Amino acid sequence: MKDEVRLGSGEERARAVALRYAQGSAGAPKVVAKGAGDVAERILAVARENGVPVREDADLVALLGACELGDEIPVEMFTAIAELLVHLYQLNESLRPAAG
Repeated sequence: MKDEVRLGSGEERARAVALRYAQGSAGAPKVVAKGAGDVAERILAVARENGVPVREDADLVALLGACELGDEIPVEMFTAIAELLVHLYQLNESLRPAAG
């Protein structure tokens, strides 16, 4: 099963980078979409339509925007992305219906 993480920035001209990470995978998250302006708005809209959490972080978007599509994130970004993934996994857990 694949988990997707979407990142967006709230700057004047929106920018967005979408990451995909397969939980339990040995590989790092990969950049699967990126863009600015209308493309960024579409990335964010698709994320929201599919219930994928969006995190606004202009600095992280700027760093990830330097990656090419299909690239795994660089080792230098592992800590920032790991913190983001922990946040999103905790959010996903809190949104799950209680077992009963």
